Amino acid sequence: MSRIGNKAITIPEGVEVTVAEGNEVTVKGPKGTLTRTFSPLMTIEAKDGTVTVKRPNEEKTTKQLHGTTRALIATMIEGVHQSYTKTLQIVGIGYRASLSGNKLTMGLGFSHPVEMTVPSDLTVTCPDANTIVINGIDKQRVGQFASEVRAHKKPEPYGGKGIRYKDEHVRRKEGKTAAAKK
Repeated sequence: MSRIGNKAITIPEGVEVTVAEGNEVTVKGPKGTLTRTFSPLMTIEAKDGTVTVKRPNEEKTTKQLHGTTRALIATMIEGVHQSYTKTLQIVGIGYRASLSGNKLTMGLGFSHPVEMTVPSDLTVTCPDANTIVINGIDKQRVGQFASEVRAHKKPEPYGGKGIRYKDEHVRRKEGKTAAAKK
């Protein structure tokens, strides 16, 4: 992880990075503002259009923390500059999704519709009945909400029905007819 930690992060145009007392990093950009507090072991400096993270010693846990800190700051900067998007596809006859206000309603073959409240820091759109697009500046929050939506009906290997990420490959299995052919 130390190779990752040693890389300097370039700050894009229109993004402002501030390091406060106690390693509290605030990143402001055109899409919004993110703030996070990091370990006091790390030395974080933001100057001349770059952010550098330095570690005090060569212990294994410190090296791991070094790379993780640098990666988290890089994702914060990228998030406020361009934002993150996850696209989910719903596959199955009669399966559909719709959005009304901040409620995502999905018909997934259960006896009742599944409703989820969209977090205030994320934007969710349904361009059609079988697609859900989740957008936000915090990579972790976008991925977490996408996985929560997907967990309601994971793609199954026989029919391929369920909620999957766009471009996700679902391994398909042969059904009972495979044994009958022998």
